[in-house]
Amino acid sequence: TKCESGCVCADGLYENLDGRCVPAEECPCEYGGLAYGRGEQIQTECEICTCTKGKWKCVQKTRCSSTCNLYGEGHITTFDGQRFVFDGNCEYILATDGCSVNRPISSFKIVTENVICGKSGVTCSRSISIYLGNLTIILRDETFAISGENPGVQYKVMKNALHLMFDIIIPGKYNMTLIWNKHMNFFIKISRETQETICGLCGNYNGNMKDDFETRSKYVASNELEFVNSWKENPLCGDVYFVVDPCSKNPYRKAWAEKTCSIINSQVFSACHNKVNRMPYYEACVRDSCGCDIGGDCQCMCDSIAVYAMACLEKGICIDWRTPEFCREF
Repeated sequence: TKCESGCVCADGLYENLDGRCVPAEECPCEYGGLAYGRGEQIQTECEICTCTKGKWKCVQKTRCSSTCNLYGEGHITTFDGQRFVFDGNCEYILATDGCSVNRPISSFKIVTENVICGKSGVTCSRSISIYLGNLTIILRDETFAISGENPGVQYKVMKNALHLMFDIIIPGKYNMTLIWNKHMNFFIKISRETQETICGLCGNYNGNMKDDFETRSKYVASNELEFVNSWKENPLCGDVYFVVDPCSKNPYRKAWAEKTCSIINSQVFSACHNKVNRMPYYEACVRDSCGCDIGGDCQCMCDSIAVYAMACLEKGICIDWRTPEFCREF
């Protein structure tokens, strides 16, 4: 009805991200800030999605699992994909079941114990406790200890140069794989056979990241610190009131941190860049590298890069990024 300045596409054509006019069949799809062409696929642990006419068409996988990551100085990605950072010097419940009012009996509980590991006040996950009824597995000081027994639980321990892995089966309920890099990185992968409610810092695992900050009192917290404080295992620990920015406290380390972490943005990881959004991992790497200022600074940096490498591996992209001079395997 009126003239508008500028260029438009002819009827039946649509502008793509390059500014070209294309038919609907060639429209790209977007996910995680990245563009995907017609017919390209992305896979989550529960779905396979194909780009069709600018929209994702998703098919549910028959067996669905999800992973919660705890890495570096308090970075968490929940089962539903929510990301946050916290600095707390206490024991916190990462994941447990028996959260609903109707079924308050827990069959497992995973707890992380944090300690201060830098002058700026940042924390690192140093100890993980896994409670399975009367069976307890403690991960600490690059090794593990098992005490008690539970005939209703099956478990297997595997190890390689970099990781300790635990396959745990609670028949009729959960298949869990726990991966620990013997330092600060810990991954909980769960496939469940029931709709049992899960809760803790890893979220409620209901497919909706918007309500992941559900507190122990069953309401959704307005911010992550309120949420984190509700999941303290020991109520006598002090609450967390703010998140430390290590690069502001240690500005002399920022240039080194940005330079060493830039491998994530480099050609070394180029095959993975359109599969996994690299920016959250790069920012976490810089933050951790600024924060580890009492020895172990290279370990902090290497651990952060390893998390991105593992995310790439989950998408089927294997990156050979370690060298004898850079984050070599010990």
